[in-house]
Amino acid sequence: MTETKPNWVKMKPAEVHALILELYKKGETPAKIGMILRDKHGIPKAKVLGKRISQVLKESNLKVDIEQESLRKKIKVLEAHLTAHKHDQSARRSLSKKLWGVTAQ
Repeated sequence: MTETKPNWVKMKPAEVHALILELYKKGETPAKIGMILRDKHGIPKAKVLGKRISQVLKESNLKVDIEQESLRKKIKVLEAHLTAHKHDQSARRSLSKKLWGVTAQ
């Protein structure tokens, strides 16, 4: 089932496709790309293309990081940060939440 494009969305599917690729090359995750499309460009769902963001990336032969791999990278960065900044409690809490996310999956 394809969704119809809302009348307020002025971008063409080819423009949205190019924007998705551009944002991914800047290092954004598919979830973050969806939020940027929604918040900055007024596109309610990337599915107006008829495809998910990860499908668009796979068709363009770009490697899509699995959420768990992305989470592990963030954990490594936070651990490195905490070795230098031992009193950063907000980073410690963030690390704790991310560790729970890895074990829950």
